[in-house]
Amino acid sequence: MILVCQGREISVFWVQQPIDRWGDVIQLKTMRLMMRSFRQEDAGPLHLIFSDAEAMRYWSTPTHEKLEDTEEFVKKTIEATLNRAGVDFVVVLEDRIIGKMGLWNGNELGFIFAPDTWGNGYAREALQGVVKFAETKGLDAIRADVDPRNERAIKLLMSNGFVLTGQAKNTFKVGENWVDSHYFELRLPADGLAHPARA
Repeated sequence: MILVCQGREISVFWVQQPIDRWGDVIQLKTMRLMMRSFRQEDAGPLHLIFSDAEAMRYWSTPTHEKLEDTEEFVKKTIEATLNRAGVDFVVVLEDRIIGKMGLWNGNELGFIFAPDTWGNGYAREALQGVVKFAETKGLDAIRADVDPRNERAIKLLMSNGFVLTGQAKNTFKVGENWVDSHYFELRLPADGLAHPARA
């Protein structure tokens, strides 16, 4: 299957072993990236990102101080996929894991990328792949909960059709600090074309 998103081909590779309610897809391939399901051995490369204070600046948990923290995150991500709570992908560029992008709690978007890869359009490319994947699986919307200080993430979402649908104060306590939330949504109607939600 070849999906086209803003002029870029996004190939979806299907495998024979079913892994969750999303069907048996475990790989997405965009023009420059390969996105696949988590493996426990990904903890080491991902720890380089999750232990980076800049990368984790607006994440919903503190920076991972130990490799064991990231190992536990990877374990829970794999379990969530097997328990049909969502689907998450590591993002690979030329054999290097540069981040992760996926859906949890059914349709809530989550992503993080290594800071030295920012500004190259990789997050945009990965997001477009996940949106196309969600369309093929019949989701009616993708939602995102974003720290309002995270201007880079907000710009990415809005440039891809997400709109602000609400906001709330003191929704997460990260370490000793409370942070706020801005809620975004991208509707995915039955016609297969992504449309902004109504604010």
